[in-house]
Amino acid sequence: MSTNGNGAAAIDGAATNGKARYQHDKVRVAIIGVGNCANSFVQGVHHYRDADPNVRVPGLMHVDLGGYHVSDIEFTCAFDVNRTKVGKDLGEAIWADPNNTIKFTKLPKKLGIPVHRGMTHDGIGKYAAEKITKAPGETADIVSILKETHTDVVVSYLPVGSEQATKWYVEQVLEAGCAFVNCIPVFIAREDYWDKRFKKAGLPVIGDDIKSQVGATITHRVLARLFHERGVKLRRTSQLNVGGNMDFFNMLERERLESKKISKTNAVTSVAGLEMDADDVHVGPSDYVPWLTDRKWAHIRLEGEAFGGVPLNAELKLEVWDSPNSAGIVIDAVRCLKLALNHGISGQLDGPSSYLMKSPHNQRPDDEARDATEKFIAKYARKPGTTPKGRKAPARKAAAKA
Repeated sequence: MSTNGNGAAAIDGAATNGKARYQHDKVRVAIIGVGNCANSFVQGVHHYRDADPNVRVPGLMHVDLGGYHVSDIEFTCAFDVNRTKVGKDLGEAIWADPNNTIKFTKLPKKLGIPVHRGMTHDGIGKYAAEKITKAPGETADIVSILKETHTDVVVSYLPVGSEQATKWYVEQVLEAGCAFVNCIPVFIAREDYWDKRFKKAGLPVIGDDIKSQVGATITHRVLARLFHERGVKLRRTSQLNVGGNMDFFNMLERERLESKKISKTNAVTSVAGLEMDADDVHVGPSDYVPWLTDRKWAHIRLEGEAFGGVPLNAELKLEVWDSPNSAGIVIDAVRCLKLALNHGISGQLDGPSSYLMKSPHNQRPDDEARDATEKFIAKYARKPGTTPKGRKAPARKAAAKA
């Protein structure tokens, strides 16, 4: 449901069309790619709209982040190319075929958010074309729509391997004057060229490639770091992933996997404390199992050399619902970007990118990345007194001076 207020709380994350291009009351978000991840993001904003910021809430790292509650996120517009989604309301499109994630909350059928015809480029791979039919009509005027809806942050959920499409959309985002979250392994935020482009435009970016809440990558990183810090030499390691969503179906096209494998491999080896031969590391998607739907199984193995040269091996199987596992990360990412917009911070956000993404500009251990993120949030938090009427202000230490 969309309202035309000037900062009043929105229902279910729908737009309120604030007065200013950049207002401080809401985090106004547009979505590129209305798949399972977008579905979980939208569900999550609704699910946690009444969460108490003064208590620990399962599933969230921050109920309140720098003065922004989850309910302060509102959706402005969305873009897709699938005939089953284009032209529909976002509340309908997130359940359209071939989406197959879990329903964990009840949403209104209509959210008042339109799904516009996006740009295809290389967004539909060879296998994905078997299940996706492009919507008729021309690509919408992305820049005008983002400006007219007063969008603050654009979140990209394009399919893996969408190199041309991602760069095309980034150009639209820069022209429209929006912040950007790059959830896929097409390297934008980590690259000097794009970092400079965002800095020149005075806009912040978080990327690249979403690191799920407790997913295969962060679990693998923690174990590899544990081996290093406890004096065990990591000899060989592997991570094999299977799932049944469109992401895994799309990745049957091995040519689209190069950046994904680079992203996941570097995320693990960067914290292992030693150089490893390429033949001793295998990290990446393995196969598509339709009946798993949006579930993902990750099989992780580490082989090490411990005290006295004796072997020490560890194996783990992780089972998750893939899309909900990433939604909480994006909920934090868009709010970090809003803080950056409020304070004129531009370019890659170093702490948040290193904590929330697999391939940031600067890799660091997750405990250090978390500390850097919390310092960023504390430094740029909104001043007291901005909590919506009827909700208690969260207990928060005084923010450091920007």
